[in-house]
Amino acid sequence: MNFSAVAPQVFKAVLALDAAARRGVDPVLVELVQIRASQINRCAYCIDYHTTDARKAGETEDRIYQLSAWEEASVYTGRERAALALTEAVTRLPDGVPDEVYEQAAEHFADEELAQLVAVILTVNAWNRMNVTTRKTPGTR
Repeated sequence: MNFSAVAPQVFKAVLALDAAARRGVDPVLVELVQIRASQINRCAYCIDYHTTDARKAGETEDRIYQLSAWEEASVYTGRERAALALTEAVTRLPDGVPDEVYEQAAEHFADEELAQLVAVILTVNAWNRMNVTTRKTPGTR
C-alpha cells in the first residue's frame, strides 16, 4: 500500500509531527535514535532510510554498525547512551520506562530537549509501524 497516496492527511500530519519533534535536537542524535528504534521494530525501510541520513549528517560507519550493540560499544557518549536507553524503553513500552532510564536521560537533557527527544522516539515508532504494516520496500524513498 502507498500510505501517502491513500491517507494523505494522516501522512502529512505525521510528517508535521516529525518536523516538530526534530527541532532543537542534534541531527546525528536524531538519526541514532531513529535507527535504533527501527532495529527494535524490524523496519528494514526505516533502517535503510535513517542509516543513509545518518551518514549525510556526518555519522561514521563504525558507530552505525555498533548501534545494535550500543550497550557494549564504547563509541557513544553518555548523552547518546541515555538517549538510546530511553529509545529502547519507549519503543518497548509494554515493559515500561524504568525510573532510572528516565532519570538518566533527564540528567543529560533539559526538560524542553527531553520532550523533543521523546517526540522523536514516538514519531519514529509511528513511522516504523506504518512502514512495516504497509510493507514499504527499503531503498524506495
